[in-house]
Amino acid sequence: MFELFIAKRIYKEKDGNKQVSRPAILIATAGIAIGLAVMIISVAVVIGFKKEVSSKVKGFGSHIQISNFDAVRSFETYPIIVPDSMWKALENYPDVKHVQRYSTKPGMIKTDDAFQGMILKGAGQEYDFTFFRDHLVEGEIPAFSDSVASNEVLISKTLANKLKLQLGDRVYTYYFEKDIRARRLTIKGIYQTNSSEYDNYFLITDIYTVNRLYGWNSGQVSGLELQIYDYDKLAEVTYKISSDTDRYLEYVGTNNFYYIRSIEQINPQIFDWLNFLDMNVWLILILMVGVAGFTMISGLLIIILERTNMIGVLKALGATNYSIRKIFLWFSIFLISKGMFWGNIIAMGFYFLQTHFNVFKLDPETYYTDSVPMSLSLSLFLLINLATLTAAVLMLIGPSFLITRINPVTSMRYE
Repeated sequence: MFELFIAKRIYKEKDGNKQVSRPAILIATAGIAIGLAVMIISVAVVIGFKKEVSSKVKGFGSHIQISNFDAVRSFETYPIIVPDSMWKALENYPDVKHVQRYSTKPGMIKTDDAFQGMILKGAGQEYDFTFFRDHLVEGEIPAFSDSVASNEVLISKTLANKLKLQLGDRVYTYYFEKDIRARRLTIKGIYQTNSSEYDNYFLITDIYTVNRLYGWNSGQVSGLELQIYDYDKLAEVTYKISSDTDRYLEYVGTNNFYYIRSIEQINPQIFDWLNFLDMNVWLILILMVGVAGFTMISGLLIIILERTNMIGVLKALGATNYSIRKIFLWFSIFLISKGMFWGNIIAMGFYFLQTHFNVFKLDPETYYTDSVPMSLSLSLFLLINLATLTAAVLMLIGPSFLITRINPVTSMRYE
């Protein structure tokens, strides 16, 4: 293919007299490099941020919650009763991975120097502590039982720092009913998620302790948490479980209305905020493609004008406008590829530094994480590169028609 051959010769040419095109080529290459790097970094940050925040919300509340309808807007919960038939049906549900019980009770921690409002969350014996184990910074996960009070608790590092508490300390917690009830708990482990909404309030203990504070029997709990296999089917599974659980109301009485909600329905403000980030990414992608394309168009036009004499010679030798356009489009692809190479180097360097050394920090009180999270799959990385190359080449097709306007008679005298 002679067009490709000539394009390579032009690309590799080291002619110092081309003083106009050299800066244009450098600017065009830099525009592609910076644009691609910004696109990759932006997508990686948004994906990482969404994964980080959503994983913490799911870690505390699982994917689906079943609770009492009367306790929707309060941690001072009303109990539900879960018949054995309902429990087995949920466990055998094809989309459900795990079922666990929980109970919550608001209260207060008091030390000699300070006090702090908190929420005591009781976990059943079957509770999956993978999330807390991943975020454990000191101590260990207590072995909680359904029938005996452990008098042990997991506390966040945020609360421990505020109240000047350490691992092994005994803390007094108080709960308000008709009278004040107190429980002394020993700190067995300290976790840290950097999610202020949870770290500022939650203590984790056994479900037996919380149920005794309410005066509930062993069959009553604040609710159930369900993990599902495929999170993309969250809305579908939530609706189906909601429909299926209505038939169990006859076993528990009219005072126990099951209320089934997905984690996205429980925390709409967080997930709406995360979804809104997608719009920001699209705006960045469009702007960066536009900037990179504009610099490439400018560079191509300058190169065409500077190569007017060569174009006239090629036309005089019988080359068609289509063939000459292909020469310059191939030349543009070489420039775009070089810019993309450096853009990938810049983006991957930033990705490596941030994922391994957390160079850029964030305020966890605002952003739910203490550093900028990044995550990017190989398929998405390749897709961004392919889309950038395709968009840049397509944007150059129109300007390449300038070649058809060049007259070989006058162009060969052009300097």
